[in-house]
Amino acid sequence: MEKLTVSSSPHIRASENTRSVMLDVLIALAFPLAIAVYYFGPRVLSLAACSVICCVVFEGLYRKLLKKPNSLGDMSAPVTGILLCFVLPVSAPYWLVALGAFFAIVVVKQLYGGLGKNFLNPALAARAFLAGFSSFLVYIKPLADPYLPVFGNYTADAVAQATPLSYLKDVEKLSIEQLPVTEYDWFKNLFLGQMPGSIGEVSSVLLLMGGLYLVVRRVITPRIPAAFIGTVALLTFLFPRGGIEGFEYMRYNLLSGGLILGAVFMATDYATSPITPRGQWVYGVGCGLLTVFFRYFSAMPEGVCYAILLMNTLVWTLDKIGAPRRFGRRWP
Repeated sequence: MEKLTVSSSPHIRASENTRSVMLDVLIALAFPLAIAVYYFGPRVLSLAACSVICCVVFEGLYRKLLKKPNSLGDMSAPVTGILLCFVLPVSAPYWLVALGAFFAIVVVKQLYGGLGKNFLNPALAARAFLAGFSSFLVYIKPLADPYLPVFGNYTADAVAQATPLSYLKDVEKLSIEQLPVTEYDWFKNLFLGQMPGSIGEVSSVLLLMGGLYLVVRRVITPRIPAAFIGTVALLTFLFPRGGIEGFEYMRYNLLSGGLILGAVFMATDYATSPITPRGQWVYGVGCGLLTVFFRYFSAMPEGVCYAILLMNTLVWTLDKIGAPRRFGRRWP
């Protein structure tokens, strides 16, 4: 009689694995990466390559030195590298990118046991860490003539420009008419990406295209992005500032900064987001509430990074609250 080997449940066979999921994420990230190269020049590719190589090297060395199984095949390190590059401006020096990669891979990810055991998003945690080097993070006008050199120094005064959210920080003295371009061009440029910002923030439409690809591929569900973006939309529509009409102020906040990048690619990270549907809705709403809170009341013009990181620390609670009730048991 042939013997059968029975493993623990669940008994599910599927073609998807960690590697295939990460490859889908890389494909989705290729859309905004391509437009960033067009807007900021070839330095984007060199920064992305530096970030990916550093993440791969640091993960490989760490696993080898501690005699742990090689995990490079899951492709999570390149994804972290691209996302880290996306949250930095094109002016970031290479040594700063390498420092961020070390913090993301070694401190945030590997010291807690590797992929799936980290409780913070590695790329966002590294970006928060690099905030201490803000003097090196200069935001550049897109389509600058000439582009920033791949290597060497540049004159920041000639190409630097405030980000869209920076214009709204002192919003009590602003109105839409006082913004740098006309109202129509302002929102069109935000949607298409012709505004200064981090590498991965430049085009809302291509970020949404990447998110749609991930939803179609069933890599992510739309719960977290919908709750995140919807909460920001509702609050900024109901409570506009500076005398700006609610709908226009809402559009401005939705298309500016890292909201769409964070909602689609960062907040949906498997390891640092809830697994239950109820928990995912609450998580997305919490990210949206904190983002608006930071944008309105903090000294920073942006709040997506810190909102997601704070909600990362509550994921275990949200999973506990969102767990379905077992048959025959009452809710505690």
